[in-house]
Formats: sequence, C-alpha cells, structure tokens
Amino acid sequence: MKTEDKIHKQLAENPIILYMKGVPTNPQCGFSGKTVGILTETEIPFAYVNVLEAPFIREKLPSISHWPTYPQLFVNGELVGGCDIVEEMSQNGSLLPLLQSAAPIQSEAETASLSIKAVEQLVKQGIKDALVLVEGEGCDLTITVVSAEFTDLTLVKKQQLVMATLTEPLASGKLHAVSVKAYTPDEWQAYKWINHLDYCRYSYNFNCVLKGS
Repeated sequence: MKTEDKIHKQLAENPIILYMKGVPTNPQCGFSGKTVGILTETEIPFAYVNVLEAPFIREKLPSISHWPTYPQLFVNGELVGGCDIVEEMSQNGSLLPLLQSAAPIQSEAETASLSIKAVEQLVKQGIKDALVLVEGEGCDLTITVVSAEFTDLTLVKKQQLVMATLTEPLASGKLHAVSVKAYTPDEWQAYKWINHLDYCRYSYNFNCVLKGS
C-alpha cells in the first residue's frame, strides 16, 4: 500500500486521530505532549500515529494536509491544526463539541485495531480485579495483567485466562501478535523489585565508570 493510501485509510477509519512525535504515554516533543494533555482532559478516545516510527508518513502527510509541522490533529478526516490551534479551541470551548460530534467508526472500519482503553475494558470485564497495563500500538500489543485469580495457576493457564477475555477481537483480526504477561499480586511485586534492583545495579556500575572506579 502506498503511503498516501495508508494515510487516507487511517483518516477514514479513525474519526479522531493525532499524528504526533512519540506516543501519548511518552511524547517526544513539547507540542505533542501539550496536545495529548488537552485531548486526554476531554476523556474522548483518539487514535494516534507516532511519526518518528513512521518516517514515510512523517514525510508525506504535510503534502496532504498542507501543514508543515507536528503534531497534526484530524477530526472526521479534516485537519484541525497543530498544538496552538488545539490549545486555542480548548480555551474558547470549541474543541470539546467538535470532538463529541466526530462521526462514529463505520462498519468498514470496525475491523480496525482496538484502542488500548477498549482492550483494558475487555480484560477487566472478564477478570474483575485485574490491573491491566497495555504497551504498543495498533494490533501489536503487550498486555500485562495482575490478578489474584491467577493464584495457583500455571503460566499457560494464566495466559489462557487473559486470552479468553479477548476472544472476539482476536477472531475478528482487531488484535493479533498479542503478547501476554500474567502475574499474581505477589509475583508482580517481586517482578518490580527485581527490576528495581537491576536498575540500581546499572546506576551503581554507571556511576563507577563515570568516577573511574
């Protein structure tokens, strides 16, 4: 698929989409971070594309939108603008109604990837006490689930329990290449502690190198 066709497909399938530098949880520029913050405050879901990981889109989109910089917010396939415009619309009260009026995804787009929030909700519906952490984008996600329901289960059984909550999107192709990590609360605490120790060892060794030890 040509880059231009891919962009038009993204715009058609996502009523609200932000082309940004980085991801919402880790923006790679101040303007992208500010725009994400404003959109997040509306509590209206939006899709995003990290143009730093999509160089062809980063290069091609300005010729389609006639907007040279990032981020770029689109609603219903139309360019809204960059950070300054989004901020101005938020302040004058015109942003929220625009986002609320965004057309729902049509049937053709229902095969598009699930949002991270939707994935979290599906898992929590099936595993009531679950703490759900989702990393990645599009159809390729790493899903970490912490639940007391995993107690005394084998690793395979834990993963099967999580995957059972995602049967429909996996069957429809909205999700694929999903990686699942499942922990009991005690296992999760131990995992975080081990990572903390590894970080401390790395920091200690790095400081020793800086000091010439």
